[in-house]
Amino acid sequence: MASSSLVSTPFAGTAAAQKRLLPAPAPPLHSFLLSSARRQAPPGVRRAAATIRCAVAGGNGLFTQTKPEVRRVVPGPDPLLPRVKLVYVVLEAQYQSSVTAAVQQLNADPRRAAAFEVVGYLVEELRDEDTYRTFRADLADANVFIGSLIFVEELALRVRDAVQEVRGRMDAVLVFPSMPEVMRLNKLGSFSMSQLGQSKSPFFQLFKRNKANAGNFADSMLKLVRTLPKVLKYLPSDKAQDARLYILSLQFWLGGSPDNLQNLFKMVAGSYVPALRAGGGIAYDDPVLYLDAGIWHPLAPQMYDDVKEYLNWYGTRRDAGDGLRDPDAPVIGLVLQRSHIVTGDDAHYVAVIMELEAKGAKVIPIFAGGLDFSGPTQRFLVDPVTGKPFVNAVVSLTGFALVGGPARQDHPKAIAALQKLDVPYIVALPLVFQTTEEWLNSTLGLHPIQVALQVALPELDGGMEPIVFAGRDPRTGKSHALHKRVEQLCTRAIRWAQLKRKTKEKKKLAITVFSFPPDKGNVGTAAYLNVFNSIYSVLSDLKKDGYNVEGLPDTPEALIEEVIHDKEAQFNSPNLNVAYRMNVREYQYLTPYASLLEENWGKPPGHLNSDGENLLVYGKQYGNVFIGVQPTFGYEGDPMRLLFSKSASPHHGFAAYYTFVEKIFQADAVLHFGTHGSLEFMPGKQVGMSDTCYPDSLIGNIPNIYYYAANNPSEATVAKRRSYANTISYLTPPAENAGLYKGLKQLSELISSYQSLKDTGRGAQIVSSIISTAKQCNLDKDVPLPEEGEELPPKERDLIVGKVYAKIMEIESRLLPCGLHVIGEPPSAIEAVATLVNIAALDRPEEGISSLPGILAATVGRDIEDVYRGSDKGILADVELLRQITEASRGAITAFVEKTTNSKGQVVNVANNLSTILGFGLSEPWVQYLSTTKFIRADREKLRVLFGFLGECLKLVVQDNELGSLKLALEGSYVEPGPGGDPIRNPKVLPTGKNIHALDPQAIPTAAALKSAKIVVDRLLERQKADNGGKYPETVALVLWGTDNIKTYGESLAQVLWMIGVRPVADTFGRVNRVEPVSLEELGRPRIDVVVNCSGVFRDLFINQVRIDALLH
Repeated sequence: MASSSLVSTPFAGTAAAQKRLLPAPAPPLHSFLLSSARRQAPPGVRRAAATIRCAVAGGNGLFTQTKPEVRRVVPGPDPLLPRVKLVYVVLEAQYQSSVTAAVQQLNADPRRAAAFEVVGYLVEELRDEDTYRTFRADLADANVFIGSLIFVEELALRVRDAVQEVRGRMDAVLVFPSMPEVMRLNKLGSFSMSQLGQSKSPFFQLFKRNKANAGNFADSMLKLVRTLPKVLKYLPSDKAQDARLYILSLQFWLGGSPDNLQNLFKMVAGSYVPALRAGGGIAYDDPVLYLDAGIWHPLAPQMYDDVKEYLNWYGTRRDAGDGLRDPDAPVIGLVLQRSHIVTGDDAHYVAVIMELEAKGAKVIPIFAGGLDFSGPTQRFLVDPVTGKPFVNAVVSLTGFALVGGPARQDHPKAIAALQKLDVPYIVALPLVFQTTEEWLNSTLGLHPIQVALQVALPELDGGMEPIVFAGRDPRTGKSHALHKRVEQLCTRAIRWAQLKRKTKEKKKLAITVFSFPPDKGNVGTAAYLNVFNSIYSVLSDLKKDGYNVEGLPDTPEALIEEVIHDKEAQFNSPNLNVAYRMNVREYQYLTPYASLLEENWGKPPGHLNSDGENLLVYGKQYGNVFIGVQPTFGYEGDPMRLLFSKSASPHHGFAAYYTFVEKIFQADAVLHFGTHGSLEFMPGKQVGMSDTCYPDSLIGNIPNIYYYAANNPSEATVAKRRSYANTISYLTPPAENAGLYKGLKQLSELISSYQSLKDTGRGAQIVSSIISTAKQCNLDKDVPLPEEGEELPPKERDLIVGKVYAKIMEIESRLLPCGLHVIGEPPSAIEAVATLVNIAALDRPEEGISSLPGILAATVGRDIEDVYRGSDKGILADVELLRQITEASRGAITAFVEKTTNSKGQVVNVANNLSTILGFGLSEPWVQYLSTTKFIRADREKLRVLFGFLGECLKLVVQDNELGSLKLALEGSYVEPGPGGDPIRNPKVLPTGKNIHALDPQAIPTAAALKSAKIVVDRLLERQKADNGGKYPETVALVLWGTDNIKTYGESLAQVLWMIGVRPVADTFGRVNRVEPVSLEELGRPRIDVVVNCSGVFRDLFINQVRIDALLH
């Protein structure tokens, strides 16, 4: 009975409850502005210091409006009692209710020895200047300061500065795991951490040894907490006793309950507040200790540190219904924070557990007291005997990365642990920096800092589906379940878990194709992808693997004919195959949000995807596979209007399509095929959907798998966060030189003739023909050319020919994609050569690898950068040398790849072939090729290092994981995460078939990006100076794009910083959160003002960088 009430009661009337939270004039919850709006810079005189003006879209709910007064407890006046004031700063609010209760109980005790006052701050509140002033005022008369989990550098420095001013006067300063800058504030009698990282003591060496991995450090501290007090108790020195009390303080704090916190305040006040210490201190009890890691269930009689004991209890529960006794019931592992459990702030955890069980799923809720959850997942979620997981899916309710939490993450360690589990990994979010009302009213959705900490970082572990499941009460700070969101989270988790248990033959898959670009008659297309050939390849493979694909045609062409009837089909063409006609009554019954669409589209069925009476679903079914055509945006002639209009919505036909897929076809998963559709761009919050956001409503409860181009991680991230997609990367076709044709080819031949005959009497005549042909090819618009027939001296002729030559070389070397990629078909040898040529063209100093053009240029005594500059200027000899270097590079790499190529032009058995050719001197194929060129003396060792690297890249290029990863996702397995971006610049993007993610937003710009940016900016400013009569520009305008900065690890951002004359500064954990000025002497030029326009995607992904003018301030 208790279980039933726990499950059913909270979920009644939640829609009305949510509405009551909204103020009357609030905008619609689904209003959403995806793209940035440009702001005009204020007029005025140019400042002496460089500035940056960043034009980004605003939005409400950016920073929390809660105030510390809700955490202030002031005792009544009592002149006979000493007064003790405590100030605390924490990351999250779970300690608020415990601390408040502890102080109230202390003050209510008739035998109390002191009157306690307390006030608490969430670290994020300290961004507000008024709150920061209040914080400093509170510190001015405080006896004790306590800080915990302060890992945001700019705020850590604010805390440090404020506390440092009064530290000498305070009786005690206690800082628990935080950044070293704050940890150094610790002071407890003779115990101090002011020399943190420098001391010879074992405690400080522990931190120094583990500072690169905050997760390990926290776990090591937990072990110390267990053992040190017992050892130090018997040491006579004051320093040892002070160290013991620090460790006891940490035990009390991590214990978190009101009783533990009462005893913490008694111990610290009695031991270090002079008025109380002189009176003999205050008696206190030892801390109540909890398991460092274990299993917790709200109905269990205890915490468990043995999974078998927990499962024995679970199997004998009297309250369990028949669903939980079913041996085939899905099992969900939950990851919880111990601090929420011990402080009693666990209502949101209870709601998830009860909802999962009400839906027939068993749960194993594990917790840890440290920041590393990888150990507990292996210990409690994997059978130690068989090595197989007990669970079918894992849901983290912490919101943090699996290893390291808000501090320094260890993603490889997390990935290794999750690969052993091999189940879907969902990371759901409790609101941390906002109240529920602030989130509901926000068009942005999640607080930007929470997006960085609890969305971007877990994605690097392979986490998906960032569903907000819990809110925060502004008065008590306690978490509470958002019941509609909890229901969505639990249903989706169970659906993912069922993929692990359902047989392949019975699984239903809905493949969704797009019209890309929208409304242009491109049904069944996607970026860089041959969609129908790829679908045919996928379905053929699934059929062999046991999936029911009955009736699949014999060829891709026949598949196209059956689905769309016409390769050039317009979207509303009657040729499209109608798979289902949905009448209006059925549509309204199955689509709860249908009435919300009527404001924009009128009553259903409307005129889109409709025959006037029914809504039409286009596509074709083959056994248990449905191939459907996603409806268009709906705004014919203005498809992007949907992104900018706050009141916009999908049309009835769009909603009917997803209703059909989920509730009529009853798909077990949907596969969105290629980059990209429009589901993820529908109106709603930016990140952290509510149930009134259209992407959330449309995708419903269907597991979403999405093939996405590897070179577009920014928009893939939008799909991950807004449509809950497991994004699987596919390879973009390699880029090949464009080459020359017709007049340009003739021009190239004339230049070759000039080079061999320029010193004969025919030189002037050939130059005249070059000028005439160049004008016919319209090159005079790019290259200044003299009049035909004009007499030119030999040097002038060489310069003219050189400039024309440089231009046609530039045209010839422009990169164009080699056709379209097909899923399941690795690149051919020719395509592999094109990719490796581009990879080899870049220096990689951090890996000790020189570029191939650089090695070849050095052979003839030239620096490749000088050759590039000379070619740009049109110096004929440099243009010709660059052509020779380019040809030799291609020839050497072709010779290398041919050693691994079979008779069909396929690259095979790369590893074995490479081991036989690397390191054998003259027999190395690139050496053999270069021996026939002028670069015969190229540095053998540098070539060997480079081609060893290219060999590893070749293995990755031809490795085919795209089909395999899809099958893993369909089988409910873990898909390894990997970065998206440019495989030329970052070969770690390869092999494709990874769960694509962006990057750590606090990791850019990297040192390599800054180095490249310096070169680009210096060249740009020199050119501007030359074009402006020796004057530097005062202002430069620049656009920051999300994808470009991901591909280059922040080069565009670094260009902005270098123009201004500042450099990024990394904190202790390697995160970039602030900048420092470069001296004018080092800069060697004036600082340049920059007007920056940030794209919407850049704004969403890189909130720290968008706030750059605050950093500069």
